[in-house]
Amino acid sequence: MCATREPGGTKVGERVRSILLSSKTGALAPLAELALIYAARAQHLEQVVRPALARGEIVVSDRYNDASFAYQGYGRQLGVEVVRAFDRIVCRTTQPGLTIVLDLEPRLALARALGRETRRNSRRGRFEAQGLAFHRRVRRGYLEIAKREPRRVQVVRADRAIAEIQAAIRKIVDTFLANHRTTTLRRLRSK
Repeated sequence: MCATREPGGTKVGERVRSILLSSKTGALAPLAELALIYAARAQHLEQVVRPALARGEIVVSDRYNDASFAYQGYGRQLGVEVVRAFDRIVCRTTQPGLTIVLDLEPRLALARALGRETRRNSRRGRFEAQGLAFHRRVRRGYLEIAKREPRRVQVVRADRAIAEIQAAIRKIVDTFLANHRTTTLRRLRSK
């Protein structure tokens, strides 16, 4: 298994991540933000994701292209088609088999994020500083994606105990992996 994150996962990706998340970056045009994310993603796909998939590994990533549709398409209001244009060029057929969305009311999600930043003794990040309306649009984006693709995108309520959330995620992943193994065996037998 390959565990990774976006933006990040490579030296280039981590540098882009620091630009994107730092409050020091200040205002960044939405299209510039999207371009930076997809630049980091292209590097990530080339160096980490596609080689891992070629080795037969399962890749688990903390964020991927659904995050771009939600954050830049909905949150930044660039629209789904603009994000899809980048996605077609960069990701091509490397698409997620499963996305798990941890759903939380935006006001509570922001409070948790700000608490985390305080515990880390760090400054408020660019995304946390965007305000409630932005985060409501992002949530709406994720829920729209889940509504369009209910088999691939699973929504887990994150307003409950950690053990309950963990159990729900484990059940989703176990089901996905069981189906993945069955599909792989069928493909191998048909060859």
